[in-house]
Amino acid sequence: MAQAVKELWPETKLTIGPSIEDGFYYDFDKKEPFTDEDLANIEKKMAEIVGKNEKFTRQELTKPQAQALFKKLNESYKLELIDAIPDEKVSIYKTGENFVDLCRGPHIGSTGEVKAFKLLSVAGSYWHGIETNPILQRIYGTCFESQKELDEYLKDLEERKLRDHRKLGPQLELFDIYQEEAGPGLVFYLPKGALVRKIIEDYEKEEHLKRGYQLVVTPHIMQAELWKTSGHWDYYRENMYTFKIDEKEFVLKPMNCPGHMLIYKSKVRSYRDLPLRFFELGTVYRHEKAGVMHGLLRVRGFTQDDAHIFCLPSQVETEIKSVVEFVFTTMKVFGFDKMSIELSTRPAKSIGSDEDWKLATDALENSLKALGLAYEINEGDGAFYGPKIDIKLKDALKRSWQCATVQCDFSLPKRFKLTYVDVDGSEKQPIMLHRVLLGSVERFTACLTEHYMGDFPLWLAPEQVRVIPIKEDVAPYGREIKNFLLAAGIRAEIDSRNETLNKRIRQAELEKVPYVLVVGLREAEAKTVTVRKRHVKEQINLSASDFIEKLKEEITKKAA
Repeated sequence: MAQAVKELWPETKLTIGPSIEDGFYYDFDKKEPFTDEDLANIEKKMAEIVGKNEKFTRQELTKPQAQALFKKLNESYKLELIDAIPDEKVSIYKTGENFVDLCRGPHIGSTGEVKAFKLLSVAGSYWHGIETNPILQRIYGTCFESQKELDEYLKDLEERKLRDHRKLGPQLELFDIYQEEAGPGLVFYLPKGALVRKIIEDYEKEEHLKRGYQLVVTPHIMQAELWKTSGHWDYYRENMYTFKIDEKEFVLKPMNCPGHMLIYKSKVRSYRDLPLRFFELGTVYRHEKAGVMHGLLRVRGFTQDDAHIFCLPSQVETEIKSVVEFVFTTMKVFGFDKMSIELSTRPAKSIGSDEDWKLATDALENSLKALGLAYEINEGDGAFYGPKIDIKLKDALKRSWQCATVQCDFSLPKRFKLTYVDVDGSEKQPIMLHRVLLGSVERFTACLTEHYMGDFPLWLAPEQVRVIPIKEDVAPYGREIKNFLLAAGIRAEIDSRNETLNKRIRQAELEKVPYVLVVGLREAEAKTVTVRKRHVKEQINLSASDFIEKLKEEITKKAA
C-alpha cells in the first residue's frame, strides 16, 4: 500500500505501518486529504504491484547508513524512528524499481503472494499520538488468504455498521454526545437510555447486596494530597483533571479506590469484620486525548461498578474466585456466554516490593487454576499497584470487549496505612482487591446495544409494550390498558396518533418495542388485547390479565 501511495504521490512522507488485529494501517503525511476516489486508485495500483510479483529484498544497514539513505529520500519521520532504535544496525526492505522502507520484517517472498485485500477507510491521527504533533492521514486496510474469506469479513463489517452504537444510540433515543455544545467524551443519557441504565444499576445493586457488599458513595472531587498518597499523582497525572479551590489543589477523581480506603479508615477494623466489601456506582473523569475517544467506548466521564474488598491473607483466593464467578453469572444474565481471560503481570512503571507482587500474582493465578479456567499471560500490563485478571466477553459478532477485571493490591493499603486488629491484638495490614464486573456502565451499554442491535430483551427494554388503538373511538380503552400495564409494573406507552395502523405498527418495530397490543372495538367489547410479538408473524388474542402474567414470567426469566 505504501509503495502504491508513493508511486501515485511521490511527495508524500511515510511514517509507520503496522499490522493490527483485523488488518493493517499506514500513516501518511500528505498535504491534500485522501478521497474515496484516491482509495480506489491506490487499490488499482496495489493490484498492479501484486501482478508484477515483485520480490521483497531485505538488507541490514548501520544506523548512519540508514540515516543517509532516508535523508536522501527526504523521509524525515523515518529518520526520527531510526534515532529511537537502540540497535547498532537496522533492516530495510526493497521492492520494485526504487521503493524502500524501514522494517524489522519478516516479509513474504514477493508481492504475488498477496491474494485478497481491501482498503477500508481513512482517519486522522497524530504523530506518536501527541496532539501538538503533525496531523497524519491513516489508511486502514485488510487482507486474507482468499477472496471468500475477504467477502465474509466485509459482510461482517457491514453488520458491524448496522450495530454501531454511535448510530443506534441517537436513532433509538438512548444516548448521545453533544460534542460541539458540551465537549467531546461526555455522555448524555436520553430518557429511554437513562431507563436502561437504571435497570442495569438496579440489578447490580440488588445482586451486590445479596453477596454481602455494602453500598458507599464518595465525592467527585478530592484534594491532590490524597492522590499523591495513592501514587496516582506520579503514575497517572497526565490523565487527571486538576484545579484549585482556596489555594489548594484538587482532583476530579479518576478512580474510586482512595475514597473507599478513607471509608475503611473511618473506624477501627477487626479481623472479624473482614472480608469487608464496599460497592459504588462511582462516576469518574479521565483526560483522554481527542484522537482516541470513540462513542461510549472511550469517554472522559463514565461510571464504574466499582468495588474494593478488604480481606485477610487467608481470604484472598476465596474472594477472587467469588468475584470471577460473580462476573460469569452476571454476563450470562445479560446474554453473554463466551469469555476469555488474561492474567496481566507487573508493568515496568509500578510500586511495591517484588515479594508482594509475587504473592498477588500467585493469588490470582491459583484462583483461576482452582476454578479450572483457561487463561493467557499478558506480560507487563498490570496496574501500577498490582497484577490483574481481565475477563473479555464476546458479542453476537464474536468481537471481544474488555469489561470485568479483578486486581490484587498489597501496595495501596500500605501507602494508606490501613490496618485491622488481629486475633492476638496486634495490628496487621489487610489485602485489597479492586474489581469491576461490567467495567464502565457506558462501555457496557455500548456493548449491549451492539450485541442486541438495540433489540433489547424484554427485561432490559426501555419500552416493553406499545398500545395502538385502531381508531379514535377505542382510544379510551387503549389508555385503560396502558394504565393497567403501568400499575402492574410494565413499561408501556400508547400511540393514538392520527396515522394509519400499519404505519404506527411499523414505527413500533423500528423503535424495537418487544410487544405491540392492537385494540379495536372487538377487543374493547371482549376486554382483550391482540398481541404482536417482535419477529413473530402470528398474533394471539388474550385478556389483559393473562397477557401481564405472560410478560411477568418472561421478565423474571431475563431471557435474551
